[in-house]
Amino acid sequence: MFDKIINYCKESYDELVHKVTWPTYKELANSAVLVLSASIIIALVVFVMDTIFENIMELVYSLFN
Repeated sequence: MFDKIINYCKESYDELVHKVTWPTYKELANSAVLVLSASIIIALVVFVMDTIFENIMELVYSLFN
């Protein structure tokens, strides 16, 4: 059982060191900016939808009260 665990750890290490291509700093920075931009845009869309829905519901409630 311990041989399987040790073999798994060795293979994982070998894959991380020799087979994985790590992004450069520039690629990583570009990806971070993209994710941040997309998150802000999605947050703004949700905010606008929430505000519109809130106004519609206030109108509906005022009509029935």
